[in-house]
Amino acid sequence: GYANEVGETFRSLVPAAVVWLSYGVSSSYVLADAIDKGKKAGDVRSPEAGRSTRVTVAVVDTFVWQALASVAIPGFTINRVCAASLYILGTATRWPLSIRKWTTTALGLLVIPVIIHPIDR
Repeated sequence: GYANEVGETFRSLVPAAVVWLSYGVSSSYVLADAIDKGKKAGDVRSPEAGRSTRVTVAVVDTFVWQALASVAIPGFTINRVCAASLYILGTATRWPLSIRKWTTTALGLLVIPVIIHPIDR
């Protein structure tokens, strides 16, 4: 589920296709989780009349929540942190570009655990 965050941290070092692939991995996780929650909702013993509604609500709710909490919000946050740090390092230091890029990547990786808990709550 955190593949896109890692992809975003390496954006300045790898081709854009690698970053998009990381979003594909995270999106696959979101889809798999939504399908799993839908199957579990369908397995609940209750009158058949509300089964399809219960499954649909479970799938949509899980997909929307996971897409926001696992892909969109953290990906955007890491992207902006890394872009800002690369810009600030470029204006505030005379470090070579490769050092600035690796520093930006390290900062992005360090931010991932910090942003996870507030988003999950």
